[in-house]
Amino acid sequence: MGDFFPDQRYTSSGEPELGIGIVTDVTKGKVQMYFPVADETRLYAMESAPLRRTVFKPGDTIVDKQEQSMLIERVKLENMLYVYYGNNTQWHEAELYGGTITHSVDDRLFIGDVDTPELFALRRETLYHNYKRSISPVHGFVGGKIDLIPHQLYIAHEVSSRFAPRVLLSDQVGLGKTIEACLILHRLLVNGRLSRVLIVVPESLLHQWFVEVLRKFNLWFNIFNEARCAALENSAPDGNPFLDDQLIICSTAFLAASKKRTQQAVSATWDMLIVDEAHHLEWSINHVSPEYRAVEQLSQATKGLLLLTATPEQLGTESHFARLRLLDPVRYSNYNDFMNESEGHKNIADIVEALSQGQDLKPKAIKRLETIFSKEKMAALNLKDNTIKHHLIEDLLDQHGPGRVLFRNTRLAMSGFPKRIAHLAPILAKNNNKLWIERVTHEFSFELLNTSATEKEQRFWFDKDPRVEWVLNKMTAVYPAKILLICSSKEKVLALEAAISKAINLNVSVFHEDLSLIQRDKNAAWFAEHDSAQILLSSEIGSEGRNFQFAHHLILFDLPFHPELLEQRIGRLDRIGQEKDIHIHIPYIIGSPQHLITRWFHEGLNAFNANLEGGNLISKHFSERLLKITKIASFETATRELESLILETADYQKELKKNLAEGRDRLMEMNSFRPKVAKKLIKQIQTEDKDHTLELYLTKVFQHFDIEMEDLAPRTYLLHPSSFSTEVFPSIPREGTQVTFDRKRAISRDDVSFLSWDHPMATGAIDTVLSSTLGSASCGVLRENGRPALLLELVFVLETASKKSNAIDRFLPDTPIRVIVDHTRKEVTDLYSVEMLNKNLIPGSINPLLENDAFVDVLLPNMISSATEIAKKTGEKEISKGLQRMKRTLNHEIERLTSLQKKNKHIRTDEIQIATEERAALSILIKNARIRLDALQLIQKA
Repeated sequence: MGDFFPDQRYTSSGEPELGIGIVTDVTKGKVQMYFPVADETRLYAMESAPLRRTVFKPGDTIVDKQEQSMLIERVKLENMLYVYYGNNTQWHEAELYGGTITHSVDDRLFIGDVDTPELFALRRETLYHNYKRSISPVHGFVGGKIDLIPHQLYIAHEVSSRFAPRVLLSDQVGLGKTIEACLILHRLLVNGRLSRVLIVVPESLLHQWFVEVLRKFNLWFNIFNEARCAALENSAPDGNPFLDDQLIICSTAFLAASKKRTQQAVSATWDMLIVDEAHHLEWSINHVSPEYRAVEQLSQATKGLLLLTATPEQLGTESHFARLRLLDPVRYSNYNDFMNESEGHKNIADIVEALSQGQDLKPKAIKRLETIFSKEKMAALNLKDNTIKHHLIEDLLDQHGPGRVLFRNTRLAMSGFPKRIAHLAPILAKNNNKLWIERVTHEFSFELLNTSATEKEQRFWFDKDPRVEWVLNKMTAVYPAKILLICSSKEKVLALEAAISKAINLNVSVFHEDLSLIQRDKNAAWFAEHDSAQILLSSEIGSEGRNFQFAHHLILFDLPFHPELLEQRIGRLDRIGQEKDIHIHIPYIIGSPQHLITRWFHEGLNAFNANLEGGNLISKHFSERLLKITKIASFETATRELESLILETADYQKELKKNLAEGRDRLMEMNSFRPKVAKKLIKQIQTEDKDHTLELYLTKVFQHFDIEMEDLAPRTYLLHPSSFSTEVFPSIPREGTQVTFDRKRAISRDDVSFLSWDHPMATGAIDTVLSSTLGSASCGVLRENGRPALLLELVFVLETASKKSNAIDRFLPDTPIRVIVDHTRKEVTDLYSVEMLNKNLIPGSINPLLENDAFVDVLLPNMISSATEIAKKTGEKEISKGLQRMKRTLNHEIERLTSLQKKNKHIRTDEIQIATEERAALSILIKNARIRLDALQLIQKA
């Protein structure tokens, strides 16, 4: 890379659509470029800047800032800037307009620097793949390493289709709120509608979120804390550490503890804020917690907002109102108004339910609809027509459903959950049962009650423990079925591993917090293999976020004290999409504290056989009494106290379930999941999953760049880079990495990457090809009957100077335009298909033709000029189509939102304003789209 000087012109090899850039500043090893057409500024490190010097040559036509044109006759370099002469005048480089260049590709052909037809075909194929993936209706949805769960995809599709979405995700535990948020985030990032995102979560969930977005969606977020912020303050832009990265995760407590950090985060501005466990943000009319205040300030300065909260109604309407006012403080400004708002929802829900089930509407329902749509309109509707009925349901949900801001799915409304089968295993020690009660009581006290015991005092006797003997027998009984065993601590996991490995000749895998993320992945993957570990011993960390659905046996070696934690443990297997019944085994010593806790969970809550709701409320009411019962010295006395507690717990849970059922907002649930939309999405994703096009394409790219692909299983490979190709694909480590194109295998293996068109390796392959000159000029020989002739195949790209925040790809992505002209300048594109040329072209030499002045000076330029005119006309048609697509989509959405706002206060005025502004911006971008010659191939017919 040469020296940079202000006013020099360069183009970006990685982003040619930005047009010509101008050097505006050169300091401290960095060069700043301004791209006028795109109105974008970029900062590059000089040593690795992907910049190519823009030098026009005699015969080129250039345009100055006043849009005057000049045909270049002579070029001269003065003081590191080029001076162009023509039309009896001269223009300095600094006077030129920063437009898109269209001349540089043919230079390679004129100087004989050509690639093989095979590489030209790879570049052409890359351009078309890039176009197709960009315009795909499931672009951004195919890349998640997740099961295709209908309600999750529906919510993600609905929310990500909005302008600056601000919603509350409150599905019940086990239905996947985190996955929904990640799907929304991933789609908006992949589509270029987001670039700066802040995720705020409780401290205990920081690493869980980091792993979730990385492992399942290939998004690398940076974890911020006080130490990191302090280290960045001197080097970060404007001294604000939050401006140092685009994707950041931090804890709620970290922000709340420092007004300075909160203010820095607020001033950094974000496209999207995601807040998990939002129900822990305390707010009331009389008191606002520091955590709530910090999130409130951020929410007011952020365009998009996703709040994740569990069972909001359980925490009271005041708490629920507190979340909604974060989403829209204008709409939710008065608590009393909010309390009176939901009147009438039940009647609409009854009507929607009747229409959905194909029932005839009663006269009372018809009259209610006439007050909404008018008597004349209802009389004209044929409710026997399924299409008309569907539109009526959509209108009702749009106009009256609170689903604009609130999404909530419940297990009652879902299918696909397994049956839980509880197996209580009371154990009476053969030798000295009293001693074993004392030992497990000590174990229980140390781990669950936080007594003053030190680590040295925690002892296990697992070599002789009757519970371990029971586990060994169970392994033998169910062999080769996989078993997940969860217990409370890493120390217990390691002690169990030693005892089991010593007693039985079977493989054992472990999973605990002291293992690195990579090692956890490897151990979990080994457990998933058919002929590997039969049992995985996991500490409590295995309850967090992991999916072990391939196992159907769960051993609860001990029981947590909190109902929510128990539900999390069972949730590793009891998940939507689980194909088999799950067997939950609870071994316990008779007469021990675990005996009492087991009975309370089983008889009072039925927690082993059914999903447990309201765990936090149950814990608040009963945990203290249960704790006291476990401390009673006499087991008989403790049992009597327990039976009384079990009865109270069962009555409380019955009432709680009733209240929750009555409090269900069925209209909201209907609006939170529309099966027909989800079914269509899943079908489209499954079609892409089954398509082998990406696999074949990446095989070609990897082969060219010397990436070895070793077969491991169907559609699964070990990628090995050569010594020099690690720079081309930095995501492939030197030791290799495992990848698969099979979604099911990817989900079952944390250590295997799932390759899709959304994956960074796929987008990186496309960028690597298109940002280089690979295949941009070629010469080939086509053996065909008929007279010898010359053909010229050109691939243009119709592109816009798009800002990343505009979702231009939905309407006019970079569009390849293929043109073939013969030596008479006649278009013959339809006569030469891509398949035919790929099959029959062989490499040829262009040098003899370049010795012919008539060919270089007249014939070839004329062929290029004619093809360019043809491409321009095609481009104009594509621009017209893009405008139509954009206006059809956005006009409909704006009109719909404007109409709905009159009847549904959940439609925000700023949402309509954003949509209107985007329509105007997109219209300008599409109208100003220009073609750029990307590649050309000279074909000699022989």
